[in-house]
Amino acid sequence: MNEEKLREEIFQRVKRIYDLNKKADEFIPGESPVHYAGRVYNEQEMISLVDSALDFWLTAGRYAEKFEKEFADFLGAKYCMLTNSGSSANLLAISALTSKKLGKRRLKPGNEIITTACGFPTTLNPIIQNQLKPVLIDVELGSYNIMADKIESAISDKTKAIFVAHTLGNPVNIDRIMEIAEKHDLWFVEDNCDALGSRYQKKYTGSFGCISTHSFYPAHHITMGEGGAVVTNDPQLKDIILSFRDWGRDCWCEPGCDNTCGKRFGWQLGDLPYGYDHKYVYSHVGYNLKVTDMQAAIGVEQLKKLPTFIEARNNNFKIIYESLKSYEKFFILPTSEESADPSWFGFPIMVRENSPFSRDDIVGHLENNKIATRMLFGGNLTKQPAYEDIEFRLTDSLHNTDLVMNNLFWIGVYPGITREKMDYMIKILTGFMDKFI
Repeated sequence: MNEEKLREEIFQRVKRIYDLNKKADEFIPGESPVHYAGRVYNEQEMISLVDSALDFWLTAGRYAEKFEKEFADFLGAKYCMLTNSGSSANLLAISALTSKKLGKRRLKPGNEIITTACGFPTTLNPIIQNQLKPVLIDVELGSYNIMADKIESAISDKTKAIFVAHTLGNPVNIDRIMEIAEKHDLWFVEDNCDALGSRYQKKYTGSFGCISTHSFYPAHHITMGEGGAVVTNDPQLKDIILSFRDWGRDCWCEPGCDNTCGKRFGWQLGDLPYGYDHKYVYSHVGYNLKVTDMQAAIGVEQLKKLPTFIEARNNNFKIIYESLKSYEKFFILPTSEESADPSWFGFPIMVRENSPFSRDDIVGHLENNKIATRMLFGGNLTKQPAYEDIEFRLTDSLHNTDLVMNNLFWIGVYPGITREKMDYMIKILTGFMDKFI
């Protein structure tokens, strides 16, 4: 039996294992958990993963190359570079902007980046890790995105960039932010980790900024287990990002390749001797944040399913929204920009301050009934113990951010929430509110 037939036999057995496991997946209301997010896959991801493992290439290879091309094509961008997480993608995006190769536009210690305190810490962390100063703007209630109209008044002569996330898949006011960025010659970086498939002006988010970042953690729109990507249209930024990702090296040869430039021993850089092997020349103080081909193999199959995942998320969002409309006296329901078409990551629910119950009351009720809830990540990050000694610049209060921290939670809309699970979740939600009418 040749290798091709052996592989096909293995793949058939993998499919049988998947089918056996799938049969055990039965939902029992009140006993089975309704997760806020999770992996949605079939035998194709498992077969692809095994196929990659049988190659035993391990580092980035044919699957990584295929994913990077197809992901960039999906977004309408030129370059996609895989990395080991969305958090690493954020670190690479901001680190790249500190490169000396950018000349006068490079970010230097003490320069400012405008962002928010409301969100996930790894949007904020790379700013601090690169010795830059975060300038924090409050968020709007309803969208929970940065107040775009407050950005311009916060700009100082030290401000060099804007770095914001599309909260829970809900696009920020990109028109206004790009207008400000262009007027003041600022870098605009999109954290698109929670917003894959969202559109603004009929164009995908993650294709507007000079750099965008993406996450493929199991909770996100598609998954590789761990994994992320950095996307750009700028060839210089692409090379810088790859350098920071791959130990800081100056060489751009793919793994297993030598002498792509044709003069591997013909360079003279820094104070190194002429002809020093270019594979061991380093132009940045970088990291090792690469991805494996096994992760990429899963991503290739997940990307094929992305359109149906987006549709399922948005359908689940609509069901929850319509079910909660008659309870608006208790909640602030989510809102979006007129030009936005979100690919929702979750359904945010803000309990009004005059409501007869608290967030803790309803969250406790949902959790006791096996329905998972989440806070809006770190709430007000300036209140977190990790940032006690970090210097921020504020131009106004973070009043709404504090309201989010105290009163907001969100529930899942991911494709694994079937109609049966959704009906149960709505029954538990509305049953709780009906007690107060």
